[in-house]
Amino acid sequence: MHAKDEETHATAFGSPDSWKIPRAAKRPRKNRGMPPPATFDIDTLPGSSNLTALEAAAVIRRTPGALEQWRRDPNHPLKWRYVDGRPLYRVDAVRDYLAKCDNTTKTPQPHNARGDGRGARP
Repeated sequence: MHAKDEETHATAFGSPDSWKIPRAAKRPRKNRGMPPPATFDIDTLPGSSNLTALEAAAVIRRTPGALEQWRRDPNHPLKWRYVDGRPLYRVDAVRDYLAKCDNTTKTPQPHNARGDGRGARP
């Protein structure tokens, strides 16, 4: 290629530096990680008050994405309702869910254990 052809090629496709998007032009991404622990005590709140999805996730220590997946299952034990298109969780429902989780928690079995009581074969 000639030098003139290389210049035309570079301007047609842009230089590698022009691929970088300025920070202000990037769209902000959702924080999909675990929210920090709740700054309030759920036991002191009235049962009829509502929590946002982020507040509920902070109380039960799950990600907001997990709550979003749970909302796709209408039979999930954590109940919610939509107000103005946004999911809200009643404090009573969150307390009931946490109480139910405490009752159903099992002790973990070793990986080599079977359901029938026999150990795994080597």
